[in-house]
Amino acid sequence: MKKCLVLLSGGIDSTVMLHMVKKMGYDKIYALSFDYGQRHKREINCAIAQAIKAGVEEHLIINIDLGRIGGSSLTDSNTEVPKDRHKHGFDWTIPSTYVPARNTIFMSFALSWAETLKIQEIYIGANALDYSGYPDCRPEYFEAFEKMANLSTAFTIEGKNRFHIRTPLIRMSKEEILFKGLKLGVDFKNTFSCYDPDFRGRACGRCDACKLRIDGFSALELKDEIEYVDVERDRILRNILGRPGR
Repeated sequence: MKKCLVLLSGGIDSTVMLHMVKKMGYDKIYALSFDYGQRHKREINCAIAQAIKAGVEEHLIINIDLGRIGGSSLTDSNTEVPKDRHKHGFDWTIPSTYVPARNTIFMSFALSWAETLKIQEIYIGANALDYSGYPDCRPEYFEAFEKMANLSTAFTIEGKNRFHIRTPLIRMSKEEILFKGLKLGVDFKNTFSCYDPDFRGRACGRCDACKLRIDGFSALELKDEIEYVDVERDRILRNILGRPGR
């Protein structure tokens, strides 16, 4: 029986990858998501919806409080998420949204579950071309992790099996990923990308993730169906209602 494990965040990349994998003819697909204390926790609901739509065999959501470790504006509400970096051109310095060793942590859980399920294929929707300079989204990182996985598990040492870390989107642009998703019938309204949504769950439109998403839809001349913060409208409403801003 052909099986695989897919890391599913609920964003555009992992959702498109899930639907790509579904077309590959696997008998069983297992999905893995993480609630790690991220401020954009809304993405988990999107991951659940996408996993149901894709008909995965099992969707496991792991809870890890990476906020206790800190070091990232994604898990620390007292640290500002960088905004409008694109106005000056991305300089590819590692931003504060980098979560220390996040992909290593996620991939370790994925490896553990894959070994338990006797699954050799692990898919992750990492992208090296249009991400924010994260070191654990590079092809060489995943090559190194695959090598480590095959040196460190009973599944490979005793069973003469081999793990394969698959990154089908690693060199694709956001435009190409969106176009691929459209051909696969992906419901992009049920995906979420923003690093810093407001209290109503609306995307900020200004963080790196929003900028990449907006540029991708614009390049294809498509309307993005998710809701973004309307800064001017909110300012007017706050003045009328006498409510402070966020």
